Amino acid sequence: MTVTYRQPGVVLTDRRFSVPLDHDDPAGERIELFAREVVPAARGGADLPWLVYLQGGPGFGATRFSGRESWLDRALRDYRVLLLDQRGTGSSTPANRQTLPLRGGPREQADYLARFRADSIVRDCETIRPEVTGGARWTVLGQSFGGFCATHYLSAAPEGLAGALITGGLPALDGHADDVYRAAYPRMARKSAAHYARYPQDVERARAVAAHIAEHEPVLDGGYRLTVEAFQSLGMLLGTGDGSHRLHYLLEDAFVRTPAGTELSDAFRENLRTALSYAGNPLFAVLHEAIYGRDTRPTAWAAERVRAEFPQFDPAKTLAGDAPLLFTGEAVQRWMFDSDPALRPLRETAELLAARTDWPRLYDPERLAANEVPVAAAVYHDDLYVDTEHSLRTARAIRGLRTYVTDEFEHDGLRVSGPRVLDRLLKLLHGEA
Repeated sequence: MTVTYRQPGVVLTDRRFSVPLDHDDPAGERIELFAREVVPAARGGADLPWLVYLQGGPGFGATRFSGRESWLDRALRDYRVLLLDQRGTGSSTPANRQTLPLRGGPREQADYLARFRADSIVRDCETIRPEVTGGARWTVLGQSFGGFCATHYLSAAPEGLAGALITGGLPALDGHADDVYRAAYPRMARKSAAHYARYPQDVERARAVAAHIAEHEPVLDGGYRLTVEAFQSLGMLLGTGDGSHRLHYLLEDAFVRTPAGTELSDAFRENLRTALSYAGNPLFAVLHEAIYGRDTRPTAWAAERVRAEFPQFDPAKTLAGDAPLLFTGEAVQRWMFDSDPALRPLRETAELLAARTDWPRLYDPERLAANEVPVAAAVYHDDLYVDTEHSLRTARAIRGLRTYVTDEFEHDGLRVSGPRVLDRLLKLLHGEA
């Protein structure tokens, strides 16, 4: 089923596809994928090459654009674009606390979600590609986790690719989740220090909010149980270009005077709930560490275990002294499945996934070393979400990959730079830079 309509400057076609839940059992259960085709209004009938966009995450549907905004405008100069909602996200067959009980209990839910990593996403792409392109190769643009998917694509099905563009998403090829977080916590500390250097008044504000939360243990509207660890996880904001400013403005209106004394303001509480809840993207929390999973080693709540190796993040120790409270980011921890009502029903399912030991390997170093697909990747200096050194090591391991290393942008460079990041990568891809 397809539906075609217009926005300023573009023609959009909504497309739906049926794919196997388990690609090793093509005659078994099937799920639906949704993708939105975008083409310039003046070139609707043109024979353009295809660019398929793989969103970051896991657990996020493709960006919903209005017209030709952000990087899409640059892409449409050269390509017909397919914005794919990866399985379980957006308008593809959803996977969340409301739908997963249809699968059965936690064991059945975990087995179901084990098929929602990059390997299944790439096989989805290869399943629909002949229908979309008539069999022609296409180029992938992978942002963040989408870059992990693109790297797996290069390992598993390079014959389907005319090119690969990766932004903030070159993964470690052989690292366990523990290695990811041992590299991540020092970055979180640096991002926190940089925020306080920009906004020194926030040192006391953050400590005051943390002390209030520790004393009163508030419950936000909707049932979110606010803890100091949850407050610290606002550090996710610090991985984006404007995140430090957004955190500052959030903190400056944290308290209000009432007849009962000083309390967290309603506006602050509501903004916290919006920022912290995983209701809109629960797969990010449930599957996040699984995207790093390897062979026989469980992820076993790596972010939580490794955090204990960095006592400077312990809020109790911080509040007992006079050090600034450090924020965390890109770290899914077990307490989230107690705090967030959108995740509580999935707690046991997440435990089973964290204990899983049969994850297939995602990357083939030998095949990547022999790569013949043109590849260009943007690597953001000191990226909060993806370790720069891990990315550069992988870049060196993929034959022919060309890098654009920059400290001008944070992890959201593709989104906020307009045409600039994508234009640079396309020039690298085509040997024009």
